[in-house]
Amino acid sequence: MKLTGVMPALVTPFDANGEIDFKAFEALLLHLRDAGVTGWVPNGSTGEYNAMNADERAEVLKFVADFATDDEILIAGTNGGSTREVIEHSERAYDLGYRTVLLASPYYAMPAADELLAHFQTVLGAVDMDLVLYNYPSKVGVEIGFDILDTLADHPRVIGIKESSGVLQRAVDIHIRYPGRLDLVSGSDDIALDFMFWGADSWICGPGNCMGVACCDLDRTYRSGNIAAAREKMAIIYRAMNSLEAGKFVQKVKYGCELLGYPVGHARQPLLPLTEDEKMDFRQAMEPIINWVS
Repeated sequence: MKLTGVMPALVTPFDANGEIDFKAFEALLLHLRDAGVTGWVPNGSTGEYNAMNADERAEVLKFVADFATDDEILIAGTNGGSTREVIEHSERAYDLGYRTVLLASPYYAMPAADELLAHFQTVLGAVDMDLVLYNYPSKVGVEIGFDILDTLADHPRVIGIKESSGVLQRAVDIHIRYPGRLDLVSGSDDIALDFMFWGADSWICGPGNCMGVACCDLDRTYRSGNIAAAREKMAIIYRAMNSLEAGKFVQKVKYGCELLGYPVGHARQPLLPLTEDEKMDFRQAMEPIINWVS
């Protein structure tokens, strides 16, 4: 499967009672499809998978798979706290029609490099699915080092790495070290244009939930070869991206959806709603994006 274009790392909408709101979910997905996204990535960190039970996670996967068309990319977030749990989530995803999973290091465990490599290899041996690695050390406390990538880069079912370290040098190194072997996937949203320059042909994008039109326009502009225009568009969305990276990411993305007219409810605790001052700051950052004209 070729990874290409903007694929939103989907929020999970919740209603006033804290239950999954599939009506709001459908409205958001229809908007994002109109914006030009190329696929869907449910149950990632933006989707609050860690705050949902296994049945809820399966319900989200099924809903998104049923909504998707044949030409839209489907990648299931199946992360968990243990290898066994990841395999169980991945098997469920397979049964629901997914053939690719997105996996970071198991949270809380903080495995050593040899343990993390064995984790990925065990998952690959247990489920016949493609794997997009997910390097997000600030979230899970462990980096997927180049010793691990050197071992996995030629595995036929390890197809890419979503690089969310925020370190551009990592993207450069991945581009140089693994040409034609491992797809670089943009996951550091405030430097997404830099990632494109260094070979990222796809962007698994949490901000895409509330900035889908702008993100897809930026992606198309870069692909057209108009680098100067792409730079100007990145400069416009940078402030909002930078605000997201500064903290309260999920709450801000969900509030951004509300600003667009697609309310998706609050995040589940322990995440708390934004304060009025936080809302005002993010609303100001979102102003040039809300009515974006491609």
